[in-house]
Amino acid sequence: MKAWNSDLVSPEIELEIETNYSLYPLLSFIRMNMLRTLFVFSMLLVSAFTAISQQSRLANQYFANGEYEKAAALYKQLYEKEGENEFYFQRITECLITLKQYSEAKSVTEAEIKKKGDVLSLYVTLGNLYDRMNEGEKAKVQYAYAINRLEKQPQHTDELARAFITYSLFKEAIEAYEKGGAISGNIKAYAFSLGDLYRRTGDTKKMIYYYLLSVEQFRNNMDYLKQTFERNLSEDEIKELQTQIFTLMQSNTEELLYPELLEWSYIQQKDYKKALRQARAIDRKMEALGDRVFQVGNISYNDEDYDTAIEAYGYITETYSINSPFYLSAKRALLNSKKQKITRGFNFTKDDLLSLEGEYKSFLQEYGRNSQTALLMIEYADFEALYMNNLPLAREVLSEVINFGGVQPTDIATAKLKLGDYFLMDGDRWESSLLYSQVDKAFKEGVLGEEARYRNARLSYFTSDFEWAQQQFDILKSATTRLISNDAIDMSVFIMDNLNLDTTDVTLSMYANAEMLVFQNRFQEAFVKLDSVALLFPEHSLIDDILYTKAQIYKKLRQPEKAIEMYSIIIEKYKEEIRCDNAIYELAKMYDYQLNDAAKAQELYFKLFTEYSGSTFVVDARKRYRILRGDNMEKS
Repeated sequence: MKAWNSDLVSPEIELEIETNYSLYPLLSFIRMNMLRTLFVFSMLLVSAFTAISQQSRLANQYFANGEYEKAAALYKQLYEKEGENEFYFQRITECLITLKQYSEAKSVTEAEIKKKGDVLSLYVTLGNLYDRMNEGEKAKVQYAYAINRLEKQPQHTDELARAFITYSLFKEAIEAYEKGGAISGNIKAYAFSLGDLYRRTGDTKKMIYYYLLSVEQFRNNMDYLKQTFERNLSEDEIKELQTQIFTLMQSNTEELLYPELLEWSYIQQKDYKKALRQARAIDRKMEALGDRVFQVGNISYNDEDYDTAIEAYGYITETYSINSPFYLSAKRALLNSKKQKITRGFNFTKDDLLSLEGEYKSFLQEYGRNSQTALLMIEYADFEALYMNNLPLAREVLSEVINFGGVQPTDIATAKLKLGDYFLMDGDRWESSLLYSQVDKAFKEGVLGEEARYRNARLSYFTSDFEWAQQQFDILKSATTRLISNDAIDMSVFIMDNLNLDTTDVTLSMYANAEMLVFQNRFQEAFVKLDSVALLFPEHSLIDDILYTKAQIYKKLRQPEKAIEMYSIIIEKYKEEIRCDNAIYELAKMYDYQLNDAAKAQELYFKLFTEYSGSTFVVDARKRYRILRGDNMEKS
């Protein structure tokens, strides 16, 4: 009859039950009463806990509302019920100090110290109270006493320092950490906290020292440390950082975090060659297959330091095989960097282009035309079409890419867009439109789809279907990318302005046809067509557009003097026309990048964003102006 067995029944009673069944009713009664007692006790505990919780919330509410007398009374009750809760004690003293009831606050704190003399934070509380009472010397005594107690209680270093920080006593917190670190012989344990405190007190040199001492803590999160330095260091202070890193590297030759920080610091200064030197050293030690070097190359390329980019990408292609993860990307980037370097200005020669063409061909002959080299093939086709004027070869290369298996759909789409351009340049607008439409259909919701729709709208503009083109440009005003959106806005406004002026679209058709000739690199025919518009319609609002288009042609023909002349006429005579801001921006870029006249470029950028604030180029102009002026764009 073990059915009555229970943890509530003693072995003796259980034995009695087994021999005397008449005790069953008694046992049942006892058991039921014990369960009832336990239930009642549990409910009382829950009720008490609920009451304390409600009382605590009410006290916090009073405190938040500034009702300190009511808050203090409730916190005192709570502290008496939960005597070990330091939070309630701190709130009591805060309320009393805010109410300027200093004597009572002092009595409460001293009573607490008598009970818990080993709690060092209490001496900080008392010292803060003396500070509030304008008894600074007494406060210092308490602070010094607490810090000196660390000699016997070094395990409380962090607790004491945090108590000082609570009252913004950063100097004392520093003293506590440094003393605790000295006693324990492990200052590194407090290095990050010390770095943060020296940051708050403005001691940059020591901030850097302690942050670097704590660098191991950031082995998996170096970005946090870099962001901290970025926010708090000026250019001169970054030099101090580099000096300290060099010192640490001499005694920690195997620690790679220091070269990593050094590389980062050079990037902040835009000294990409020195950054590359560190990246290569780390790459060799870590056998990282060129990852860091590739990133430095990309940063250099994006900042138009093509020499360093070429050196970075070249390191990867010379050091690693084609099977390494960055080889093909580096090869593409290397050739693209060389292309940008020789074509950015007006002084490249035919031999420069032939040399680069040879590198493209040599690579493709060695590694073949296949899905792995597809992206490089797309860039090669671009080079042949735009710089070697070899449209048939460009189309042949892109057609191969499109027919490869295993190529990413986005890369196929890019190839189709470029192939569509090259068909249009050759006069085949139907094949061009078909390719654009295929990309549009495949990427309805993506950027590539928007790019395809823009190209189709531009094609309609070239062929004088202005109403349909304008409808498409209007839709593309809200495109995902700013470049497409801005171009669509410009085209929509341009068509609307010029169609509204004429009873026919003859003038605009002639001009659009001239723009298509420019797109097709048929420059002499374009000049004839543009001159015809200017001759037949000398007072037409398109005159500034004609000058602008001529300037663009002269840029492609590498005749910068004539391009400058066209832009300057627009800026001087057509200040109110829609091409004026374009002319200012293009002329500023010429002085900036081709002619290396930073002062003139800065003047033009300033003119653009101050006098033409509605221009779509304002953001870029202001950014470039600030760079030329010497602003630190990383911190702005």
